[in-house]
Formats: sequence, C-alpha cells, structure tokens
Amino acid sequence: MATSNKLPVPKGSHAPLSSLSQEAAAAESPKSTDSRPPTEGKNPKTKKSRKDGAEDVPGFKGLKESAAKVESLKAPTTSKLKDIGEASFGPPRAKAETVHGPDNRVRITNTADYPWRVHASLLITAADNSNWIGTGWFIGPHTLITAGHVVYIKNSGVPGRDGWVKSIDVMPGRNASTLPYGKVTSKNFRTVVGWANSGDENFDYGAIIIPTELGNTTGWFGFGVYSDATLKASVGNISGYPGDKASGTQWYDAHKIDSVNARKVYYDIDTFGGQSGSACYRIINGARYGIAIHAYGGASTNSGTRIVTPVFQNMVNWKA
Repeated sequence: MATSNKLPVPKGSHAPLSSLSQEAAAAESPKSTDSRPPTEGKNPKTKKSRKDGAEDVPGFKGLKESAAKVESLKAPTTSKLKDIGEASFGPPRAKAETVHGPDNRVRITNTADYPWRVHASLLITAADNSNWIGTGWFIGPHTLITAGHVVYIKNSGVPGRDGWVKSIDVMPGRNASTLPYGKVTSKNFRTVVGWANSGDENFDYGAIIIPTELGNTTGWFGFGVYSDATLKASVGNISGYPGDKASGTQWYDAHKIDSVNARKVYYDIDTFGGQSGSACYRIINGARYGIAIHAYGGASTNSGTRIVTPVFQNMVNWKA
C-alpha cells in the first residue's frame, strides 16, 4: 500500500488525523492547477458523457433551471437505516441533503460499469454499534473519499457514539441486492483537525482506506483544484445511495454549479440523506474529476466541501 508523490502535509484545521495513528508535518501549497487523473479500471464499459458536461443517462431530462438561479454477494438490508449525518447533526436534520422542486434524480442500473462502480454504498457501524448509511468514491486502489461525518461522528449527544466509527462495509457499484464487486470492510479512516476537533462543516471531509486493491478493478475519479470562475462555469454531477429510494439503489442528477466560496461549492443538484460523502465532479474531455465532497443541504442549494489546496494535498497523501 505504498503511496508515491507525497505532498507536504497541511497544518491548522486541515491537519490530517488517522483512526490508526496521528499524522503531522509542515505544509506547503502546490499550484492551484494541480490535479490527479482518473482511471477507468478493468473492463470499464465506459459510457461517453454528454457535450453539456453531464452524464448520458437514459431517462435523465437534462440540466434544469436553478430554483435559486468481483463476485456477487448478498447485500445487507439497509432500507430502514438513516443517513450517517443524523448521527452528528441529529433528527430532524436542519442541513439534510435536499430535493428542490421536482425530483430530477435518475436511477442507475448499469452500476457494474464505469463510472458508476466508482461510487460505493456504505454501511457504517458507529462506536456504539448503531448502523447508518452513506456514500464514498474511489480515488485510488485502496482509498475512497467521503464526508468527515461519515468516518468521525461529532456532537451526537449519545453516550459512546462520538468519535471514529468502528467499521465501514464498502460496496462499490451496489445495485439493490446485487454486489457486483462484493464487499470489503475497513477500520482504517482519515479526517482533519477542523472536523474532528470543531465539527466545522468547512472541513467536513475524510477517507476510507480498504485492505484490498479493489480500486484497481473499479477504477477511480481524478480530482483537482480549480478557480472560482472555472467552477462556476462547470456542470456538477452527483451519484450516490440516497435513503429515500429503494435500499442500495444508486441515483444520479446534474446541474450547473450555482456559486462557490473559499471552502464550499453550492449547487441545485437533487440529493437526499444517504448521499453524504458523494463526489461532486466535473467532466473534462470525457474524464471525471472531483471538485467537492457532498455533505449538506439548504433551502435552495445543496453543498459540498470544496477541494482547495490543503484538501488536495491530503487527498494525494491519502491516496493508496
């Protein structure tokens, strides 16, 4: 699991933490144009994307106008489980992922193909043995990116629940009861000081390190640091495993990026609880690049943690 091309380790709120050991070092910024390319894995059967920057999904009606401007295994039953975000934010979630107006999400059924198999359904067991659902996405053979609140629970108010989760079952390309690439369990997680110490949503990102090289089969997304102007001119794509749909089914939507700030990307892409940790990605010449980690909702836009320089540094260093 050796990782090459390491970058300097961020300081401050972006200083990384591991569920297995503490990580710390001096930080230095790479160029804002830095990115890491995707790979499509083995036998990808990749579907070409649309010219407007969205995926070419049957039944997807296109970009809407902004309301604000392996071996198959038996899948676990997750239909009655709640989004991992509720473990930290409590019910009802004031910042739950949201469907704005008509629900434009489309179910993905060819989940064994790239890019859909890069997205993984997560079954999370917290420290108190409660179970939750979420979503993650591959960036390397051993590494999936997700929200910080997926791997580290904050301010639950429940004795024994806060802190690192106990384990996560990772199920890439899950399609209801079908697991085309099986299931792998991880107890090895990453997040950063800004989330673990303060629960600050601006630092709500983390990683899952799995003990197999399953990402070599599924492939993974690239990721990069992009300017405000580039992001605002981009189409955001999100696919994941929402809890309001049939258990373990993957759903997709896309929309132009609404706005950005120094830490967040905002978009009117329909999502729901269970999609915490999904990739918000853009398509560049047919290749998929993550731009944010989906985590929150709002009255008119949902949002994700923006991949800025220190987030990028951590992702490169976590990629294994």
